[in-house]
Amino acid sequence: MSNDQNERHRIIEEKLSKLEIIRETTEPYPHKYDRTHTSSQLHEMEAELVENETVVRIAGRIMAKRKAGRTMFLPLYDCDGKIQIYAKRDDLGDEPFAFFKKMIDAGDIIGVSGTLFRTKTGELTVHVQTFELLSKAVRPLPEKFHDMSLELKSRKRYLDLIMNLDARDRFRRRSEILENVRSFLIEQEFLEVETPVLQPIYGGATARPFVTHHNALDMPLYLRVADELYLKRLVVGGLEKVFEFCKDFRNEGMDRTHNPEFTMMECYAAYWDYFDMMDLFEEMVLRLVDKYGDDKKIQYGEHVLDFSNGFKRLRFLDGIKEKTGIDFGALDDANVISEAKKLGVTITKGMGRDKILDEVFGEFVEPNLIQPTFVIDHPKELSPLAKVNREDETLVERFEAFIAGFEVCNSFSELNDPVEQRRRFEAQAKLRAEGDDEAQVLDEDFLEALEMGMPPTGGLGVGLDRLVMLFTDCNSIRDVLLFPAMRPEEQGAE
Repeated sequence: MSNDQNERHRIIEEKLSKLEIIRETTEPYPHKYDRTHTSSQLHEMEAELVENETVVRIAGRIMAKRKAGRTMFLPLYDCDGKIQIYAKRDDLGDEPFAFFKKMIDAGDIIGVSGTLFRTKTGELTVHVQTFELLSKAVRPLPEKFHDMSLELKSRKRYLDLIMNLDARDRFRRRSEILENVRSFLIEQEFLEVETPVLQPIYGGATARPFVTHHNALDMPLYLRVADELYLKRLVVGGLEKVFEFCKDFRNEGMDRTHNPEFTMMECYAAYWDYFDMMDLFEEMVLRLVDKYGDDKKIQYGEHVLDFSNGFKRLRFLDGIKEKTGIDFGALDDANVISEAKKLGVTITKGMGRDKILDEVFGEFVEPNLIQPTFVIDHPKELSPLAKVNREDETLVERFEAFIAGFEVCNSFSELNDPVEQRRRFEAQAKLRAEGDDEAQVLDEDFLEALEMGMPPTGGLGVGLDRLVMLFTDCNSIRDVLLFPAMRPEEQGAE
């Protein structure tokens, strides 16, 4: 055991000993505390509270404890931020002050009552008249926030939130962003709905699922990879504009933009196409830029992202040609494979022509799409649920929005021809038989719904976690998920 671990265990034992002593005279974990204000409310209402000498009741965590004589100045942190408290032996009395001084430690949660004043240094402070221990912490706080690794912050988010007010602000902004997206869609007369997370057949995206077993039904079920096929069923049924904030689950690799559990927004509008969805997404993002940016710009890492001219439009194959110098659209399958290998692209069993092109795009084009860009008109095989392009039947009407080098949304003019949809599903089944375990599966119930007639429809899926990354200047999806997926800690790790 390291010296740090020995010291930590010593402190825990000391705190546990204090806890037993406290239990002899008072309850260290009371049921409730009636507070009157938060720290931000004290700042907002300072003039009125000081003038009236109002006794306020606040509660929060003591974040530092310094040696003291007859007085103590301590920082108290609550949900809104920080307020200083001032405790004096002459005011509290000898025994309560001694209890405070000896038994209350950094990390403990307390409630205090008192009046407001400004110190000589100008800091707003509560002059404590009474106090109450609300929760005794038996583990020590980290010595310093900056000593916490990114791994520790992600694995023990409560420590991150305790020690880092910026983390609290980041997750508050996440909530604001999601609420802005929701409000925007409702303004556009979309209806919010809910669809199954556990599905008998997974579909709507090219991804590997998580599988489980339902004991009562004695059947396998899948955690959804997308809610697309269920939302389209609702459009068939006459709910012409629908959206859902959904948790999706994909059994795939993890990196700075991928977590196996993530939050999507999907919406569908009857009688729209992918051009309408471009307009919808662009307006949605520009509203967020207006709220969180400056002059149609936002800072993201080393880049200034400029939205003043909206989104550039780039055709999928044109983007590849610009970066590689190769016109893959003019090549037959054998030459696509040959040229891709020359570029160093790894080709595995079961990869069709268009999947190879997607790998080329991901390696050579995507990382360079820094300024807001709509990549449009993808190869057909990549999009088995999208309508054929009106100008080129080898392509589909699809766009993806890229900002800062990663994708933030995906959209189609949705395929509503049930005969063509069946053919596409069968082509996917062939790819699956050849080894592509991400190919989509045939869903007979969805096809039956489609055979009832679905109007022309535009669909859009937005990666909300990635959208939050952009507007909180975070480089990793871990930083915007309260509890990201992590490998188990090693046995005995602190």
